[in-house]
Amino acid sequence: MKAIFQEYFRPGIVHFMAFPETMDGKTNIEHTIKKIACDEYFEVMEITWIDDPDTRGLVKNLCGSAKINVVFGAQPVLLRNKLNLNDENPDVRKKSIETMKKCIDQAYDVAAEGISFLSGNYEEQHKQRAFDLLIESTEEICRYAKEKNSMMVELEIFDYDIDKKSLIGPTNLARDFAKKIRGKFDNFGLLVDLSHIPLVKESSAQAIVPVKDFITHIHIGNCFISDRNSPLYGDQHPPFGTPGSENDVEQLAEFLQVLLDTGFFDKKQRPIVSFEVKPLKDQDPDIVIANSKRTLNQAWLLVNEE
Repeated sequence: MKAIFQEYFRPGIVHFMAFPETMDGKTNIEHTIKKIACDEYFEVMEITWIDDPDTRGLVKNLCGSAKINVVFGAQPVLLRNKLNLNDENPDVRKKSIETMKKCIDQAYDVAAEGISFLSGNYEEQHKQRAFDLLIESTEEICRYAKEKNSMMVELEIFDYDIDKKSLIGPTNLARDFAKKIRGKFDNFGLLVDLSHIPLVKESSAQAIVPVKDFITHIHIGNCFISDRNSPLYGDQHPPFGTPGSENDVEQLAEFLQVLLDTGFFDKKQRPIVSFEVKPLKDQDPDIVIANSKRTLNQAWLLVNEE
């Protein structure tokens, strides 16, 4: 195989992780979105909540003019507001669903092709109940998104016992969940993140093969689990190759190879593979983005050597 990776997937970036100050929906949004829109390396930008409707309109126009596709990430909204789509408290769950619907509305406003989210915390003794509640919530969300130009709804698989402590969670549980939702809604898929694979104690093959028929979206990033006392411990998305971290060129190449071998890239429309990386304290986001590009370039060269 001798081909540029753009023939296989659309490279993207999670805007709100590269520029974390934007997660409040207000700060430095226009400047940072314009910066990414001007970078021809990227075909997709993943954004989150934007408070001001005029700014949302500006973002839509900027991305449209730049020919960059938009995806909406609801994860920061759910996490910052301590919401939980599988909460046993009906009031919390209702508010969580309502918030997701508002996120879908915002995603529609910026012409996003999809929206991603995560499951909530759970108690082990009530795990089945949490699973059933998440099914109910997700079906309602998919139904609502279906009315918005059949917008894709994608559940991101997170860790279950280290940082976010989400219900989903291990890959096998994600597979069971996806089977139930996909049986009713064709606008549902799973989002697999390279940075979460070490957190769930799996290999790339273990994280991909069982759910290969349901994966519609990929994030690539890094995590740190070698020192519980480090401020980087857990799901902090440090730059690739950070000393003591889990992922760099070799791990990314292995991940891409498994995706290639399982046919993930053989889709009618090229799927999205987005960087999700966050600058460390006092790091320049532009340097971290450049690090990510070089890491992907080098990893793809390794894949080509196979």
